[in-house]
Amino acid sequence: MTAASVTRLLAALPDRLPGLRALYEDLHAHPELSFQEFRTAGIVADRLRRQGWDVSEGVGGTGVVGVLANGEGPVVLLRADMDGLPVQERTGLPYASRATAVDGEGNEVPVMHACGHDMHVTCLLGATAQLAAARGEWRGTVVAVFQPAEEVGGAPAMIEDGFLDRFPRAEVCLGQHVAPAPAGFVGTRPGPVMAASDSLRVRLHGRGGHGSTPESTVDPVVMAAAVVMRLQTIVSRETGAAQTAVVTVGSLHAGTKENIIPDTADLRINVRSIAPVVRDRTLAAVERIVRAEAAASDAPKDPEITRLNSFPLTVNDGPATSTVMTAIAGVFGEERVFTLPQTLTGSEDFGVFGTALGVPSVFWHFGGADPALFRDIDPETLLTDGLPETVPANHSPYFAPVPDPTIGIGVTALLAAAAAWLCPEDAPAPGGQED
Repeated sequence: MTAASVTRLLAALPDRLPGLRALYEDLHAHPELSFQEFRTAGIVADRLRRQGWDVSEGVGGTGVVGVLANGEGPVVLLRADMDGLPVQERTGLPYASRATAVDGEGNEVPVMHACGHDMHVTCLLGATAQLAAARGEWRGTVVAVFQPAEEVGGAPAMIEDGFLDRFPRAEVCLGQHVAPAPAGFVGTRPGPVMAASDSLRVRLHGRGGHGSTPESTVDPVVMAAAVVMRLQTIVSRETGAAQTAVVTVGSLHAGTKENIIPDTADLRINVRSIAPVVRDRTLAAVERIVRAEAAASDAPKDPEITRLNSFPLTVNDGPATSTVMTAIAGVFGEERVFTLPQTLTGSEDFGVFGTALGVPSVFWHFGGADPALFRDIDPETLLTDGLPETVPANHSPYFAPVPDPTIGIGVTALLAAAAAWLCPEDAPAPGGQED
């Protein structure tokens, strides 16, 4: 890959940015829950077709896959996720979401792009437009994957829908995620880059009754409180200081009125881990504690423990990661590309594609926060000290990447990384420039 080829690949990007910003604001204002991304998928499919891509819709439910063949050469997979979250937006932006939807359990909930998937879609559509318009600068085949339901693990649904047989088999899989870091900075690491994740639903059974006579009941609210508190000891007392695990109870629902003791209490629990042995031990500890607290409360029925979803450990291939970091540093400068010092405890299902294909994959994070929020802070200290309290993180109702310059950075990073495979130094690409 030459710097000149990447520069030519990016040549028309400044003229495209106003339209991409309008697209981003539209997507942000109209988020959709996992496996409900019908509007978003329609926009993606329409734009890809107009750019000249071969488009398949409904892959894995609401997924969209575009294929652009441009002569002999490597096959590169680029991926973006599309779904929003059941979060009430509080950013105050003029294009803030006011959307609501019905979730999988029949509840009407607010919806927000609180994790930046609208940015991911925008950046990948910007990259696909550049690739289609500059075919004379590269050769090979690009598979652009717009994945549904990342928040609940939608990648396996695309694989199960015949992905491996229906589309060209990639030689490398590339993906990225916007982060609450200063816009203009990119970070990743070889090896494990994001944690494994397991989500559980627990139903505790009690025996309801009047709030004035608790002695005649088995109170599932007290039982749930005991479970929540005892779960905290898994990390503090059963996980070694050099190991990593996170146990979060993100939802607890019980009862309808202050003077009625209910029959049941429902909890949703999330576990993050990096080492398989820690993952197995933590999940076993969660089940042990739930069942033990139910027994200690003399519950009339064993608790129900249901696995909701699982995300594998996201692992970056070493040589491919070095190639990507070198390529991105060649565009942004080495001072803006960082090696993450440790595995992030957030989770992703992007690695499912590389694992299923048996090929290397690389996933990186690019900053999307206003650099003014980090004034007088050395960016390198963020890697060890964490974010300032004034910077909203992903899944916050206040999370919203700044469109400029984040969109251009995301498009550029994707194209620079892809060019490392698609723009060899020693051979010209076929075809010519296209609009």
